[in-house]
Amino acid sequence: MHIPRIAYCSPVNPAPSGISDYSEELLPYLGQYAEITLFVEDGLKPTNPHVAAHLEVLPLRRLPRELRRRRYDGLVYHMGNSPAHAGIWRAAQRMPGVVVLHDLVLHHFMLWYAANVQHDVQIYVRDMAERYGEPGAHMAQMMIRSRFTDAAFDFSCCEPVLASARGLIVHSRYVAERAAIIRPDLPSAVVPMGVPLPDPLAREVARARLGLPADAAILASFGHINAWKRLEPALRAMRHLRDAGHDARYILVGSVSPNYDLVGLIGRMGLTESVTITGYVPREQFEDYVAAADICLNLRYPTGGETSASLLRLLGAGRPTLVSAVGSFAELPAGVAAQVDTDSSEGELILSYCRLLLERPDVAAALGERAKAFVAAEHSLNTAALGYARFLARLYGWPVLRKVHEEPLWEAGGRGRGAGGGGRGAGGRRQEAGGRRQEAGDGGQEAGAEDRPPSPLIMAAGRAITEIGLGEGDAGLLQTVAERIAEMRN
Repeated sequence: MHIPRIAYCSPVNPAPSGISDYSEELLPYLGQYAEITLFVEDGLKPTNPHVAAHLEVLPLRRLPRELRRRRYDGLVYHMGNSPAHAGIWRAAQRMPGVVVLHDLVLHHFMLWYAANVQHDVQIYVRDMAERYGEPGAHMAQMMIRSRFTDAAFDFSCCEPVLASARGLIVHSRYVAERAAIIRPDLPSAVVPMGVPLPDPLAREVARARLGLPADAAILASFGHINAWKRLEPALRAMRHLRDAGHDARYILVGSVSPNYDLVGLIGRMGLTESVTITGYVPREQFEDYVAAADICLNLRYPTGGETSASLLRLLGAGRPTLVSAVGSFAELPAGVAAQVDTDSSEGELILSYCRLLLERPDVAAALGERAKAFVAAEHSLNTAALGYARFLARLYGWPVLRKVHEEPLWEAGGRGRGAGGGGRGAGGRRQEAGGRRQEAGDGGQEAGAEDRPPSPLIMAAGRAITEIGLGEGDAGLLQTVAERIAEMRN
């Protein structure tokens, strides 16, 4: 019997994208249904030893030849709002396949792509005007003049990706409904994001490992930190808790945008001794911080239509969690997470939820148990892989859908970098606890970039991408983009 073969195009570690972790967790389960050839950016060597041991790994430049050379029963492209997807987008335009759209808003990527790959930022400017009329033209001029606002999220720039696709996989109804408005004829499926459940870990054990006080009320947020992660209202709630007599601590686990003065904000609120910024941490330590927390905060506004893997990991660990009631996060069923509106009531809701969960351990425990049960039932890696396989079988006409391997190709998780607290920025600079000092990581500047001080235009142009969650380790890429924009404007 013919075994289906899938051409799977995605970042994997060490590529600086959260989708690297996503694919490394999904692939061993999807590999139960088909033989998979993984296509990666030219020159990238996977750091997860299981990937090369169990899959054929080829550079993206080989994809056209491979599609001519042998039969493939599915072609999958993972698209996200980061430069790690440049080669994937280039291939998807030439060889249509199924696009897995991780971010509805690709605005910042398309600006980066025009400047750094097409070498003509005016392509972006013209596309914005043609696609969105006068408002789009105005926003494009603001962007290239380094004036970045939340309004950029109103221009998704995902239309060309949908136009080039043969099929679409998304992780939320929120994205599916908006994609259907843009291209109603496109076959699509909503496939839940799968995450592995962590091993149980007692709070006391986790705190002892991390050197945290056993009796403190610990709040924690995870992932890349920027101006859209609602830290200001969260910190105000933290201050009120301390004023009310709680020995409250707030731990921020993840990289921090270089354009966001988080340390200054914490200092102005008088919380320097109560808030810790860890920077990127490896997976094992990430899970320790999750287990150590009494309450997790996963807040963001505006949203780019993303589904948060870090949120699902928090819920899967049974942590009582606050989420912003926007985008895909509003789709969580009642009783799984505490939904926080993003209007004028936001700050009061954060504080009220925190008080309730700290003062009523029974309520917090029940919320955590429902969260864990929800992730186990709805967001398992088995469920995700089956959703992929069913959609590909239907779209590409597989004669039968069956498992060709009874067990996953390898055990997901435990890779060290994995689900680290750095979000997409993992692998860049690391920030010591409290944010007092940063050490250069493996991202660094491109050769020669540090020899001259960047102009304000260059620094601000980079902000168009760094603010969406790329780590500081992407500074070389961002510097190149901004320099090209500056050259074209001179």
